[in-house]
Amino acid sequence: MTIVDRTSPDVSITALHARYRAGSLTPAALVESIAARTAEDPHHAWIRPLSADEMLVYVSALDGKSPDELPLFGVPFAIKDNIDLAGIPTTAGCPAFAYTPQRSAAVVERLIAAGAIPVGKANLDQFATGLNGTRSPYGACRNGLDPAYVSGGSSSGSAVAVALGVASFSLGTDTAGSGRVPAMFHGLLGVKPTRSTVSTRGVVPACKSLDCVTVFATSAADAQTVLGVAQGVDADDPYARAVEAGPASRPIADLRFGVPRKSQLAFFGNDAFAGLFDEAIVRIAALGGKIVEIDFEPFLATARLLYGGPWVAERHAGIRAFFDAHADAVHPVVRGIIGGAAHYSATDAFEAFDRLQTLRAATEPVWNEIDVLVMPTAGTIYTIEQMLDQPVEYNSNLGYYTNFVNLLDLAALAIPAGVASGGPTPGMPFGVTLVAPAFGDPLLLAIASEWLGEDAATTGSATATTRATGAEPTLKVAVVGAHLSGQPLNSQLTERGARLVSTTTTSTAYRLYALDTRPVAKPGLIRVPSGGAPIALEVWDMPVAQFGSFVELIGSPLGIGTVELADGSFAKGFVCESFALSGARDITEHGGWRAYLDATAPIDGGV
Repeated sequence: MTIVDRTSPDVSITALHARYRAGSLTPAALVESIAARTAEDPHHAWIRPLSADEMLVYVSALDGKSPDELPLFGVPFAIKDNIDLAGIPTTAGCPAFAYTPQRSAAVVERLIAAGAIPVGKANLDQFATGLNGTRSPYGACRNGLDPAYVSGGSSSGSAVAVALGVASFSLGTDTAGSGRVPAMFHGLLGVKPTRSTVSTRGVVPACKSLDCVTVFATSAADAQTVLGVAQGVDADDPYARAVEAGPASRPIADLRFGVPRKSQLAFFGNDAFAGLFDEAIVRIAALGGKIVEIDFEPFLATARLLYGGPWVAERHAGIRAFFDAHADAVHPVVRGIIGGAAHYSATDAFEAFDRLQTLRAATEPVWNEIDVLVMPTAGTIYTIEQMLDQPVEYNSNLGYYTNFVNLLDLAALAIPAGVASGGPTPGMPFGVTLVAPAFGDPLLLAIASEWLGEDAATTGSATATTRATGAEPTLKVAVVGAHLSGQPLNSQLTERGARLVSTTTTSTAYRLYALDTRPVAKPGLIRVPSGGAPIALEVWDMPVAQFGSFVELIGSPLGIGTVELADGSFAKGFVCESFALSGARDITEHGGWRAYLDATAPIDGGV
C-alpha cells in the first residue's frame, strides 16, 4: 500500500484529502509512516511522539466518515507540550513539572472532533519562556532547514514538525512572539489569532492574560481551515471571547500598509534580511498596496514593558507552587527570568497597567492612517552556538518586532518573504509579519493568500489549494554527486518539486573526494584554506517547505552546510565530515563527479 513517507512529504490538507478520496492512502497507513519517522529525532523536535498504536485510536474514530464530512479528516498535527492531550504527559519542557491530564485542551478537543490526528507532543523553550528553542532539557531544538541554526521558540518543535512534513499543521502558543519567530525560521505561516478567540483552557500559562494558541501551516488555505475549527468559546475558559466582525477582507491594492521608519528598523548586522525586507515592501507596492511610513516608537515602548514590568510576575503566578518548591529543577535562564518576579510589587503592576493604557492610546491613531502594519518577523537568526553564548541578549533581539502585539490586543500573521542569498545567514528564510486590530484575522489571511499566489476565492475551504509554483518560497541547493541530473538520487530533488536553475562550480576553496559509501557511490566536498579548485555542481531551487524532509534523508558522513559558488554567492549544499577522508580518494583533478565517473567507467563492459 502507498503511504506518505520521506519521499512523499506533501501532507497539506488538500493533498491528503485528495489521496484519501482516490484510495491511494488511508489514515492508518499515514500514521504508521509518521511513527517510523518520529522514532528518530535528530532535531530534538519531540518530547513525546505518539506510537502508531496510540495514533490508531484516533484513526479508528474516523471509521465510516470521510473528508466530505470532517474538515480535518485524517490530518496529522503536532501539539506543543504545554497544551494538554488526554492520557499523555504534559511537561511544559520541565520533567519535574510533568502531569498526565485526563482531558485534552479545549482546542485539541475541537480539532480531534473535526477529524485531526495528534501525532505527538513537541519540544519547546521551558515554560514557553524564550524565542529561540534552546531552553529545553530535552535538547536544543535544531532548525529543520539547517540544524546549525536555532529553530525559534518557544514553539520550537511545533514549527520543525511542519517543516519536516511530519505534521500538516501544528499548535503552538504565543505570548511574546512564540508562534511567529519559529514560523519565519522555517518558511511557514504562523497564525497569532486575536487574543482569547482560541480557548487556552488546558494550556500551561505563561502570561495567562496575554497567551494565545497559535497555528503553524504551509498555506493560507490550511491555516484558515484550522483556525476556523480551533476558534470557539469554551464554557470553562474565563478568558474566552467570541469571534466578532473585524476589518473587511480586501485585496492588497485596496489597503494601506504601515511601515516603521528606517531609523526604527533593526536587523542586528544582517544586511541580507534588511534587503529582503526592502524587497517585500517593493513587492507590496507593486501589487498596488499603499505604503505609509509610521512612527514605530510607541509600539517599541510597549514591547519593552513585557520583560521590564509585572508581566514577569504573571509568569511566576502561572506556576507559582511548583516554582517556589522546585526552582532548582527549572532551566537556569528560565529560572532567572521567572525569579525576577520578586522585584515587582502590586504598585509596580498598577503603574505598568497605566503605562500600557497610555501607550495603547498613543498607538490607536495609527489605525486611522493604515489598515495593516507590516514589519520583519525577526531581524536576524542565530546559530545554536551563538545563542548559547549570548542567551539573553540574542533572545531579546529576536523579540524586537513581536513583544508588543499581545499587549495591544492585535492580530498577527507571519508569512514567508524570501531566502537570504548571502550575508551572515545564507540560505536561511526571511519573513514579514502582518498586524491588524483585533478580529482582523480573516483580512490577514486573505493578504497572505494573495501574497503566496493562492486562490483567494477559495481560501478558508477545507478543499482549497492553489499555490502558484513561482510564489512558493524556495532556497538554492547545490549538489555535486549522486543528486546531479541523471544520477541515482536525483529523484529526491524532483519529487520535492525542485527545479534545476544553473550549472556552475564552487569557488576555488574546495577539494573533492570519492568516498567508500554503499549502496550508492558518493563524493565528499571539503572546504580547504588553500590548494583548492573549482568543483562542478548544479544549483536547484527547492521549496522551503520540502527542504526539511530532504535533509532527513542525508546520512553520515555527509551533511548540509553552506557552499560558496563561483560568483561569490552561497547555497545550501552537501559537505563532508573530515573523518570520512581516511582511505578516500582525492579526485579534485577531475573537476567534478561526472568527469570522475567518466574517467573511471569500465570499457566495453569490462570489469
